[in-house]
Amino acid sequence: MIPYGRQSINEDDIQAVAEVLRGDWLTTGPTVTAFEDALAELSGATRCVSVTSGTAALHVAYAAAGVGPGDEVVTTPMTFVATASSAVALGARITFVDIEDDTANIDPAAVDAVVSDETRVIAGVDYAGHPIDVDALRPVADRVGALLLEDAAHSIGSTYKGRPVGALADLTTFSFFPTKNMTSAEGGAVATLDPELGRRAHEFHFIGLVRDRDRMRYPDEGPWHQEVHEYGLNYRLPDVLAALGLSQLARLHAFKKRRAEVFARYQEGLAGVDGVRLPVQRPDVDPIWHLYPLRVLDGRRREVFDSMRSDGIGVQVNYLPVYWHPMFEDLGYQRGMCPNAEAFYAEELSLPMHAELTDAQVDQVIDAVRRAVGG
Repeated sequence: MIPYGRQSINEDDIQAVAEVLRGDWLTTGPTVTAFEDALAELSGATRCVSVTSGTAALHVAYAAAGVGPGDEVVTTPMTFVATASSAVALGARITFVDIEDDTANIDPAAVDAVVSDETRVIAGVDYAGHPIDVDALRPVADRVGALLLEDAAHSIGSTYKGRPVGALADLTTFSFFPTKNMTSAEGGAVATLDPELGRRAHEFHFIGLVRDRDRMRYPDEGPWHQEVHEYGLNYRLPDVLAALGLSQLARLHAFKKRRAEVFARYQEGLAGVDGVRLPVQRPDVDPIWHLYPLRVLDGRRREVFDSMRSDGIGVQVNYLPVYWHPMFEDLGYQRGMCPNAEAFYAEELSLPMHAELTDAQVDQVIDAVRRAVGG
């Protein structure tokens, strides 16, 4: 079976992890700092806070933004459930808006139609690695005093109008799950341009601990003293995983290049095939392709899915519209709210996309698609 996504681990990655295992720090040490500094340099952010997962990154980012009971978070249904559920965990009310037909990203016009003074955060998702239209979303956020969050689980290394993802929104979240564009085994990060948001993110992921004597309520307690001023959780990434992430960052350019080659080979090999619609790339972005989201037309997605799985091709579907999950149904959300997203879901089929794919495997996938759709 050709997997739809997988990690790429080499001897440098293994050696980086082994060096930490032989050292003095397994967690909360110098390798975490080095990883966060490298992430900040890559993304153009002023601060990056590494965390234990992409879901943790979203939870931390919403907490840093001050999301609480009754606050509105406007987001897309075409994402993994954590983009919304981590805000619900803080008491937020989620408003789902529809997607753009070409990119499957959040539609700025749909956002503009629903935001209000109660909107705390607008959360867009860089679907498949294609950055959201930040310049269209920014004035909408500014108009109502909301923060802009970019869920970049798919897009570390992408650029928008020449600017790196991580330096575009008020808060950006990354995921380093093995199927993502680079990995730390499990892990994620929050990037920000705002020092105060960075401080709040750091403290929330560090159990809320305050170690700055100037901010302590009881600064004379003793040199061992630390305080918790606000609720936080232990979302700290250990050094041993940060070492893998740091090594992978050095390979990100090569990963991006190979994924672009795979994307281009799919585009060429599937051009003109009846019954499918190919993904697009807008001219103002340079994405790192996390997914290749083929659209299978005429209600044949399940048929093609089953055919390709039988051919040994590990296709996947990304994603069930978030409000279709029973958790959100039980909160009163109903199907039919976002017709573009639901139409996209009905047709979407993710072909294998990762840096370890060979040209022969890509051609095998293309042949399987052609057989399945009769093209």
